Amino acid sequence: MTTQIGVTTEDVRRLLSDRRIFPDLPGDLADDTALALDSMGLVWFLHQLWTQFGIKVDPADEELAEFDSVAGIVTYVNRTAQRQLGGMGG
Repeated sequence: MTTQIGVTTEDVRRLLSDRRIFPDLPGDLADDTALALDSMGLVWFLHQLWTQFGIKVDPADEELAEFDSVAGIVTYVNRTAQRQLGGMGG
């Protein structure tokens, strides 16, 4: 069994398509298309990251401004996951 570290664009799209996160997510949304999550959607998205992938993101993190596109979310989340792995001490 392989352990996945981080998330893919497909993972992010699947999470975003939850009506509690992004009720009107276009099916043809490009990876670099600007998007904005409301505060409740963001909190639910972060909760899903934690429960499904074990990636903990602080909702007060100033770098969350990168949550402006699918590609931005993937980059931020994977960087955060790598930091968390690095902090585990090996």
